[in-house]
Amino acid sequence: MSRLGKLPLALGSKVKAEYKDNLLTIKGPNGVLDYKVPESVKLLVDAEQIKVDVDFSISEMSMQGGTARALIKNMIDGVTDGFKKQLELVGVGYRAQIAGQKITLALGFSHPVIYVLPDAVKGLVDGTTKITLTSPNKQMLGQVCAEIRKYRPPEPYKGKGILYAGEQIRRKAGKTGKGK
Repeated sequence: MSRLGKLPLALGSKVKAEYKDNLLTIKGPNGVLDYKVPESVKLLVDAEQIKVDVDFSISEMSMQGGTARALIKNMIDGVTDGFKKQLELVGVGYRAQIAGQKITLALGFSHPVIYVLPDAVKGLVDGTTKITLTSPNKQMLGQVCAEIRKYRPPEPYKGKGILYAGEQIRRKAGKTGKGK
């Protein structure tokens, strides 16, 4: 039984919510986010709070209600504070540059990799090896980080690649040279 799903979500003084035709729109200082609410989930929206109204005694309804509440909470947090993720480039000659919404990555290929950021995601390069991405949309931010990381995933032998800030890579031992 979902305990968090039953709790109402408080809207701050800077956040406005509109709910019409199963579409929830949340407006705040960092932008506007929309969420298409499933048919089985009902929302009670007023000026100060949002409450998810489902039958929490049924397992499937409890799951949908808890998920809807978590997504709405992330939307409220996103339009008030925003979300931030950092990527680090580890490897000889790995570097990044940003110009507008384009990130140019030198990752040891014969050509530079150019990644165009969506409009909702803002990027900043610290030095040449640290990329900071910010967005009010948590899902989109995670997807962009995963797509950038896919160009050079971290490898366990030398530890090179694109890592999340603070991530530890489990290193493997290479060949020992014994056996002949």
